[in-house]
Amino acid sequence: MAAAYVEILRSEFPDIDSELFDYITGVLDGCGADFEDGEEVFEAVGGVLQEVSADTKNEDDVRGICLRMFNTLRLSGCPASQRQVLLDAPVQLSQMSPDTTLANDDVQGIWMMKRPQNTMVDTKKLEKAEAKLKAKHERRNEKDSHKAPGPLVLEEASASQASSKKEGRADQAGKNRSYDIRIENFDVSFGERCLLQGAELALAAGRRYGLVGRNGLGKTTLLKMLAGRSLRVPPHISILHVEQEVAGDHTTALQSVLESDTLREGLLREEARLNARMANGTAEGMESIRLSEIYCKLEEIEADKAPARASIILAGLGFSPKMQQQPTKEFSGGWRMRLALARALFARPDLLLLDEPTNMLDVSAILWLENYLQTWQSTILVVSHDRNFLNAVVTDIVHLHSRRLDSYRGDYENFVKTKDDRLKNQQREYEAQLQYRQHIQVFIDRFRYNANRAAQVQSKLKVLERLPALKPIEKEAEVTLRFPDNFEKLSPPILQLDEVEFYYTPDQRLFSGLNLSADLESRVCMVGQNGAGKSTVLKLLMGELTPISGVRQAHRNLKIGYFSQHHVDQLDLNVCSVELLLNKFPGRTEEEYRHQLGGYGITGELATRPVASLSGGQKSRVAFAQMTMPCPNFYILDEPTNHLDMETIEALATALNKFKGGVILVSHDERLIRLVCKELWVCEGGRVCRLDGGFDQYRDALHEQFKREGYL
Repeated sequence: MAAAYVEILRSEFPDIDSELFDYITGVLDGCGADFEDGEEVFEAVGGVLQEVSADTKNEDDVRGICLRMFNTLRLSGCPASQRQVLLDAPVQLSQMSPDTTLANDDVQGIWMMKRPQNTMVDTKKLEKAEAKLKAKHERRNEKDSHKAPGPLVLEEASASQASSKKEGRADQAGKNRSYDIRIENFDVSFGERCLLQGAELALAAGRRYGLVGRNGLGKTTLLKMLAGRSLRVPPHISILHVEQEVAGDHTTALQSVLESDTLREGLLREEARLNARMANGTAEGMESIRLSEIYCKLEEIEADKAPARASIILAGLGFSPKMQQQPTKEFSGGWRMRLALARALFARPDLLLLDEPTNMLDVSAILWLENYLQTWQSTILVVSHDRNFLNAVVTDIVHLHSRRLDSYRGDYENFVKTKDDRLKNQQREYEAQLQYRQHIQVFIDRFRYNANRAAQVQSKLKVLERLPALKPIEKEAEVTLRFPDNFEKLSPPILQLDEVEFYYTPDQRLFSGLNLSADLESRVCMVGQNGAGKSTVLKLLMGELTPISGVRQAHRNLKIGYFSQHHVDQLDLNVCSVELLLNKFPGRTEEEYRHQLGGYGITGELATRPVASLSGGQKSRVAFAQMTMPCPNFYILDEPTNHLDMETIEALATALNKFKGGVILVSHDERLIRLVCKELWVCEGGRVCRLDGGFDQYRDALHEQFKREGYL
């Protein structure tokens, strides 16, 4: 066996293992005559050669080498009697006589060969060769895993819609002046996942809609498609989507809000320009007429009242008079998001899109926003998981589920009742149809072989065929959360702050004489305006901050689980959820990590997708899974409901009530507070006080304050 392909193999792959070499040459020796082109050689041995030379040769290089080896096989690997020749004309085999010969003396006749059943490959050598290849492949993968990860490429959302030419012509001609929005037969996708299919959305002008549904189904994506006009919204309808925080610069907060009314700002600039020309004596006759028109328009839109209106909006959202005069660059991201909301409320678009507006607000700001939106004149579509907020604000509910949108009149409580009634009716109808089918089937089965009843059986079969397809009612899976509590009961004191004083700078004392205590039965909620120091109190309780004076006391076996309102900052977004737990808590099986994630609704392929591609609520669930893995006996939760859907918030409340350890939480979600907390702490004025009247007393006090200050 001194064929030329052996020399090609040795020269191109000098480091090839002897067993791999024997394997490849065995394949070529045994089947060489059967290969019809270089591609078949590549299919037979190309994969092995690519593994051998992965660091030096690409796929095209290996294909070229396989073609060269095929050429040597064709020229020297087959006997002359078996060489293929190109005939001058087609040959009809059925018309050839047994003694027919062809012009070429080298060819005895037209030949056909069967692939031999037994090749010359040694099975043991093949197994060894494959094992070596697998080991090399695993080593290379391990090496690649230590390389710096490249940029994470996330999927993108897209929308498509079937629209008529008539609608398009009406929009272009400006004939459609209605402020109602109706989008029919549209699809929305996120990467390869279909979120909505053949959906319909109808928004009547002036009504306030709440968009609800489970985490990860596409609510935020739908808002983005509307804001970007990827779905057909009439061009004369203005849209504002409160999504990104205001960019920080030297503009004051108040001026930033005023500038969001582009009509007023444009008229004021034109007024200033024309007044300057009038003062210089350079104005023309028509310009004085235009100036009069501007004055009339400014009076019509009540431009002189705009600063007061902007100030009321900012004050309602928590901006003090001093803060309203601060440059926007001095505010944190949370306050800039409030500023973005204030700008949208001031601008009064025809369609206002809000995505979880209560996430950035404290209880007092939420209460003000509820009252403000109740008198809103234009259309609102809001995504919110705050049950009380929806009950106070919306006139309609849009429910996203099963890749479609269903509309309900009324607030959230009415939606829950109507949906339950609808599901019960559908279930009754399904059961009635099922019983009817079974009744017919019993008759068919009973008389199938009765000749006298043949006509009736055929009639019943046709009735069955004409019945619509029977589909069971789709019910959303129940959400359950569980906080493990397999720990020993601790004797008090568990956690205390005694006469604690704390400040970041001596000239701004934050707290003094702070006395707080909690035990394993505690269910405490702390409320207060943003900036009052709630997060600082939590850090003092956890021991992350050291008091200037006073004492923090904690039981030696106390193990605290902490959920931050900025929980996403704690997650590695470039890995999947399973890897996240593996990196944080190494040494356990993949099944254990999956079981832990599954307890918080991160199941199946969700657990293997990059964390960055998960929805806000799904990221929160991953953070819960990470927080509970070490089995703490005390939880401190800072705004745990942000981004969670209604069902998960209810499940969170149930889990906290069943948990046998202590709980302190900061939350703006009124329903969670009412379901869980037995004690209310109010953080204000450098003190933390217990409120005996609970949340009702706190809410009433805020109402009175707003009325006194003229914000309601």
